[in-house]
Amino acid sequence: MSGGGTRPLRICVDARLTHGTSGGLEQVVIGLAAGLSGLTDGDEEYLFLLGPDGGEWLRPYLGRNCRAIAAPQPSAMGPRARLAAAIPWAARVYGAAHDVVVGPSVSLSDGRAEACGADVVHLTHQEGFVTRIPSIYHPHDLQHVHLPQFFTRRQRRRRDVLFRTLAARASLVAVGSSWVKGDVERHLGVPGDKVAVIPLAPVIGHYPRPAAEAIDRVRAKLDLPGQFALYPAQTWPHKNHVRLLDALALLRDAGGAEIPLVASGHLNVFHAEIAAHARRLGLQRVRFVGFVSPEELRALYALARCVVIPSLFEAGSFPLWEAFDSGVPAACSTVTSLPRQAGDAAVLFDPRDTQAMASAIRRVWEDEALRASLVARGRARLAHFSWDRTARLFRAHYRRIAGRQLSEHDQALLAEAPLM
Repeated sequence: MSGGGTRPLRICVDARLTHGTSGGLEQVVIGLAAGLSGLTDGDEEYLFLLGPDGGEWLRPYLGRNCRAIAAPQPSAMGPRARLAAAIPWAARVYGAAHDVVVGPSVSLSDGRAEACGADVVHLTHQEGFVTRIPSIYHPHDLQHVHLPQFFTRRQRRRRDVLFRTLAARASLVAVGSSWVKGDVERHLGVPGDKVAVIPLAPVIGHYPRPAAEAIDRVRAKLDLPGQFALYPAQTWPHKNHVRLLDALALLRDAGGAEIPLVASGHLNVFHAEIAAHARRLGLQRVRFVGFVSPEELRALYALARCVVIPSLFEAGSFPLWEAFDSGVPAACSTVTSLPRQAGDAAVLFDPRDTQAMASAIRRVWEDEALRASLVARGRARLAHFSWDRTARLFRAHYRRIAGRQLSEHDQALLAEAPLM
């Protein structure tokens, strides 16, 4: 029980995301909803702020202790929000001009968190908003500091202002790994005792498990090859699809058969360049299937021979957790927090070295004994991580921040050394 209060502790969770375009952020919110919904040993209430799309993607994961708070009607929005809803391109022009003249600004709360009597606001993604209510903020990663070439000057400036403002105002800054914690302390100037490492976990286990006939339907619908390597990632430049294609071409040109690649995830503006590169290389067995449903994602893992994660920057990799959870061997990049996340359960490679990437893919593709060993190690590695544990750790912080009584289990969780 939360204890020490006259009513249940109310946590407002920021779930204002657009379905299908938010990548891992959507999975964070789904995992958190599923984890908090399973906490039946407390009297907390979890209030999820939905975006304009209505949040149908999230509702199946909300339990009896959760409530969805719909987006305000356009008439209740400010002028900029109404402009964005009516004419998105005009809102972008307005925003760019505003940033030049006035400087980047941070959104204010739309009033829903305050109106529902929240004791703590959990800002689950970088955008966040300013509120007087004590908050937990997730900057997730500072990619713009390390890979500035993938951001415009305006984007870098805005991210810097946004991250610094919301981190400074937060009662707690939550990150997924010790690597990101150090980055936040160095580059945002946040004191170490204000940054908590709270590892995330795979969400895929909360998705419906497809039956054999459903898997067959997905294979036919997506026109999948008999065996393939899988890379689930939106087509951002830092996801490194281009070098992955180079590595596959190296393997083919070395005399082997072309390894089929299936890449899922939202196809953003950079996809055209990736597709053109595949054509230049003459790769014939590359399939970009776009954003897929939860059932389709589980089917892809069930059918994949291996997973490849060549990213140049990650706060943590959901595809790596999903590979472990699905019993699929993985080859993974050595950047940022990924080596610690992988442990000994993946073949690691330098993502800027296409020859090293090609060798890692070949090993996982061809060595049956290695694949079996990686699957076993992945399952053992994943045994330490779950959304139940993550939700309990967040609940302990909610109670602490709100000044509520902590249970012995809360205190033990807060005292543990980070797992990541």
